[in-house]
Amino acid sequence: MIYITKDIALDDKEIHLDFIRASGPGGQNVNKVSTAVQLRFDVKESPSLPAEIRQRLIKLVGKRLTGEGILIIDARRFRTQEKNRLDALNRLKEWIRKATLKPKKRLKTQPSLASKQKRLESKRQVSEKKQLRQKLQNID
Repeated sequence: MIYITKDIALDDKEIHLDFIRASGPGGQNVNKVSTAVQLRFDVKESPSLPAEIRQRLIKLVGKRLTGEGILIIDARRFRTQEKNRLDALNRLKEWIRKATLKPKKRLKTQPSLASKQKRLESKRQVSEKKQLRQKLQNID
């Protein structure tokens, strides 16, 4: 079991890990050992996620989600397979935690009197500056 929050835990069977060869640091070792991790998690079919969290997670991950609803996370920052595996799992946990937070509803507010006055004063100063740039008229 992978515990995300006190209410949400994912079964190990829901997460599929593939180990692939990584580019980047590692010297000759990078050509021999599959250290990069590709984590796959079926968001749409997961029995562990409540419906509203599932919808927020789908919006949150965006292009990382395939057409079938599978979230793909590539982890290749580290040289070892174990660190990359933990990195991928931690990123999955973090996205699910972010999806558990309900967005706050925006309250409409009116601009304050001081902000209105400040805006008008700023507009007046710009207007004066532009008038000073105009050519003077000849007075005969």
